[in-house]
Amino acid sequence: MSERRFINHPGAKEAPAVALEYRPEPDNNPRLRGLPLVAASYVVANLETAQKYIWSNAKFGQPRHAPGLNENINWRIQPNVIPVGEAEQVTLPLDSEDLITPAPATLPGRFNSVADYHALYKSGTATPLDVAKALLPLIQRGPNESKYAVAWTQSNAEEVLAAAQASTERWASGKPLGILDGVPFGVKDDTKVAGYVSTMGMKVDKKFPYFNTAETETVWPALKMIEAGAIMMGKMNQHEIGMDTTGCNPSTGTATNWFNPEYFPGGSSSGAGSALSAGIVPITIGTDSGGSMRIPPSFCGVYGLKPTFNRTMSMSSSVCSTGPMTSTVSDLIIAYRVMSQTNPSDEAQSLLAQSVPPSISASSTKYIGICKPWIDRSDPEVLKVFYSTVDYLTTTLGYTPIDISLPYLREGQLAHAAICLSEAAVDAQARHPSDWLALLNHSNRILVSGGSHTPAVDYLKYSQIRQVIMSHLAWLWEKYPGMLVLTPTTPMVGWPINPADHQYGVTDGNNSIKNMTYCWYANMAGCPAVTVPGGYVDAPKGGEHNGGRLSVGVMAMGEWGEEERLLGWAREIKKMVDEGTGREKGSEWVDVIGLVKNEH
Repeated sequence: MSERRFINHPGAKEAPAVALEYRPEPDNNPRLRGLPLVAASYVVANLETAQKYIWSNAKFGQPRHAPGLNENINWRIQPNVIPVGEAEQVTLPLDSEDLITPAPATLPGRFNSVADYHALYKSGTATPLDVAKALLPLIQRGPNESKYAVAWTQSNAEEVLAAAQASTERWASGKPLGILDGVPFGVKDDTKVAGYVSTMGMKVDKKFPYFNTAETETVWPALKMIEAGAIMMGKMNQHEIGMDTTGCNPSTGTATNWFNPEYFPGGSSSGAGSALSAGIVPITIGTDSGGSMRIPPSFCGVYGLKPTFNRTMSMSSSVCSTGPMTSTVSDLIIAYRVMSQTNPSDEAQSLLAQSVPPSISASSTKYIGICKPWIDRSDPEVLKVFYSTVDYLTTTLGYTPIDISLPYLREGQLAHAAICLSEAAVDAQARHPSDWLALLNHSNRILVSGGSHTPAVDYLKYSQIRQVIMSHLAWLWEKYPGMLVLTPTTPMVGWPINPADHQYGVTDGNNSIKNMTYCWYANMAGCPAVTVPGGYVDAPKGGEHNGGRLSVGVMAMGEWGEEERLLGWAREIKKMVDEGTGREKGSEWVDVIGLVKNEH
């Protein structure tokens, strides 16, 4: 039995057998693109009956009839489980030898890391100012912008250069702030940074007051990165308001998946996935309501961590978390530890005890939970990578696989999708109350207007489903302490781009639901989850890019507060890739450090 203690724990209780029956079924959401999408958006935006049909057709009313729900199940509005610790909150080390030592130069598929930037500045070969000056032309939007700039939406060059100059002076005086001093990073456009308008991937129209109001404060995770000396290069592109999983954005441009540009980078943190896959920055900050910090890393061949609910900052959401995406696993560890420092002014976040690496003795059993009927709905190529990873974990690393069942895999996903769209509708109404759909593109006018019709009774039923899911997970962790629930990150081998999507966008609810098959569970339960590059497969499209390959991510979900266990697992999987075929990256990857060195 686990000895960990929690506040707001759901209680350990196995779900009833009827809730554990997996009942997958086809969806029949319309796929719309081009002029039919435009026409449909105007009809839906102006006709309430059409909005209600969208909600009903998506089967959002179905979860209220989920078998096993009754009046004895609590309504769990937020998954706000709080890990309780015994000791004073202290940031785990960032300068351990394994984190600050650059990877061997001969390592296949080697990405530049924080350790590489640190070594560069320490050697005096180049400065943070040199790096900033090299990066700005690659990321700034405008006439004659570089092909990498579409991953970004805004960059304040004066602020960037001033921060880089200050870092350069600290290095020159022998007083850098630490491992992150001078390291470039980016922040997703929906995340508040002082001086920037949080455009959220929307088309900027100055006639709306929203687009004329810059943020006055910087959110805690970004603030801690800046205080550590990292250089905030700018705001990053995204799927508009975070409401889909492709990253397709007809308003700001669709960020490129540099692993294979014939495929979407994933969403909603599309700019982050793109910039990381291109080597532009080693660290980004994103948000995740249903896989937005895990699907882009999976598609783009990098790393992402969705932390425990409220771990890095409290948010006005019951599903969303803010956290890091990075090029390497060591950078994921560094970024997470910096972003998750205790914020005394955040009453929710400050209560969570820091995550610490598990104490694993030689006799400890390391469990991986596998829900086979759920997993086996993945594409065959994904399954090949996934089960190869399972084989490595069991035969090489000594993990014990456990066949598990999980409740409400179908009903819970519908509930999660409805919650996301309901929250998006409330947020959209706050941005421009008089005409709240006016700021949105055609796809989101359809999706979000439908989400605005969720009845309170259904929302409470969704909350009961959340309670059952969380209680069952708690029961599993009581039975198998430290168990990691293992799945593919997404069941899909990429999402191919249709050229017609670029002008008006696309809405494809069936594929969106499929893409989130596994990611949503951690959002609904508030648990941490990490995605890692698990392997690579041949792609039907894009043979001229990277040999026509695509990245396949593998994901592990842990108990509340178990980020450090997940990060340790991610480091183990890295060995599998490194010792196997080697890590891969896109053919147009930018060696920023090499570029700066060559200029000297």
